[in-house]
Amino acid sequence: MKKNTGKKIGFTVLSSALVLSLAACGGTKNDGKSGASASPSGSVAPSGSASASPAAADLKPVELIWYLPDTNVPSDVKSVEDEVNKITKAKINATVKLNVVASGDYLQKMNTVVASGEKVDILWTSNWLFDYVQNQSKGAFLALDDLINKYAPAVKTSMPQFVWDATKIGGKIYGVPNYQTVTNKEGFIIYKDYIDKYKIDTTKLKKFADIEPVLAQVKAAEKSDFVYGMYRLGQFGNLARTYNMEPVVPNIAYINLSNPDKIVSLFDTPEYESYLNTVRDWYKKGYINQDAATLKAMTDLQKAGKTPFSFHNALKPGGEAEAKVQMGGRDVVYVPTSETYAGTNTIITTMQAINAKSANPERAMMLINLVNTDANLYNLLKFGIEGKHYTKNADGTAKLTKDSGYAMWDWAIGNVFNGLVLEGKDPKVAEATKKENEGAKPSPIMGFKFQTGPVAAEIANITALIDEYGPGLNTGTVDAKDKLAEYKDKLKKAGIDKVVAEVQKQLDEWKKTK
Repeated sequence: MKKNTGKKIGFTVLSSALVLSLAACGGTKNDGKSGASASPSGSVAPSGSASASPAAADLKPVELIWYLPDTNVPSDVKSVEDEVNKITKAKINATVKLNVVASGDYLQKMNTVVASGEKVDILWTSNWLFDYVQNQSKGAFLALDDLINKYAPAVKTSMPQFVWDATKIGGKIYGVPNYQTVTNKEGFIIYKDYIDKYKIDTTKLKKFADIEPVLAQVKAAEKSDFVYGMYRLGQFGNLARTYNMEPVVPNIAYINLSNPDKIVSLFDTPEYESYLNTVRDWYKKGYINQDAATLKAMTDLQKAGKTPFSFHNALKPGGEAEAKVQMGGRDVVYVPTSETYAGTNTIITTMQAINAKSANPERAMMLINLVNTDANLYNLLKFGIEGKHYTKNADGTAKLTKDSGYAMWDWAIGNVFNGLVLEGKDPKVAEATKKENEGAKPSPIMGFKFQTGPVAAEIANITALIDEYGPGLNTGTVDAKDKLAEYKDKLKKAGIDKVVAEVQKQLDEWKKTK
């Protein structure tokens, strides 16, 4: 599952995690050539095969240390590690030490590991936990271009070029994406029984405001307190593409896709004001839950079956089945309002980087290649040992053994399309996801990563104002006529014009390199 999911940047609060993910890029002088040309473990030439790894007999034995996160640390990692090493020893003459860290502790642990110079070869990184851009700027990661070309050509061709473009910092790749869903698609989520009962023509729902007549009809018929679920972050953060926009600094600086060269303050756009007027109208008519401005999460409303209409920006293939679980067992229908698209932040959500100080960078890349091309190794890392941690059903799906002591986040390991399908999931979803990935419309500024350093203080002040004014305005609780002008005035005093100018400057400089 995409952790896209897991760390969506909401509209109202620019979280500290986001500030980290937008941190300065550049700074390391490692060009990737040192790792590819000088091998402490024995210089080798690629075989040219799909695996691109030389014969194990030609390599000196090494141990590779790999850090990666999971919800909790599985209790039986050691037995899986032993089986993993049977494969890696035979194929690349390396043993692997799997250091699994609970996700809640991962950031602190990895900061300590990097700062102390502890021995480590492969480090999981992302834009939401142990930040990719920030840590590259500190010189933590090795540039991988030469290593990928020599030792992982099959991995390189397994993903669309725009995926690799999104990983580049200063024109170089510092992380290998764990290939999964790399796209977003915006749209409504509607209870299926409501569509059937009220004969809702979903083909007419092209824009956000188009659903208003349906909300009126259902509220009158159901005599509900509300019909459209919303919480304090509002919805604009999920609506950018529907409004023909894209966030560059989420919640602050955007581009209009009709003019992607120009950075604008979100708060000065007619699209934002239109959104505010729409939700204010809905709030006054009782379509939106009246506690939206203070509600911290939608979970309880969803489980109670009180959100017949909502909106999201990640309508992925097969997602309705997952949404049904979240919606208290109610079947739902996805109604897209945007095409499938990809941007930098939909892609760099889960990656493997190689430590800039690794003693064995070539062998580390061979391992990354092996994990992404050897289905048996991938499934071992994902599910554990067959017959002990999981069993394979007659239809080829995997059934987890209860309380077996092992199971890992598949999207934190490698290419999820190499994995067995978990029991109960539609096996066709993987192919549909790959098709969407390959056909997605890439961002016109794919790969651009804003360095927040020059305006960090201004962003902090603006974030505080967003947290103060956002909940009321973005949920329709407060009328834009009463508060928007005051809000914009305070944003200017907080330095939003300076932030926009700095983003514009960096974007212009970045475009010169393309």
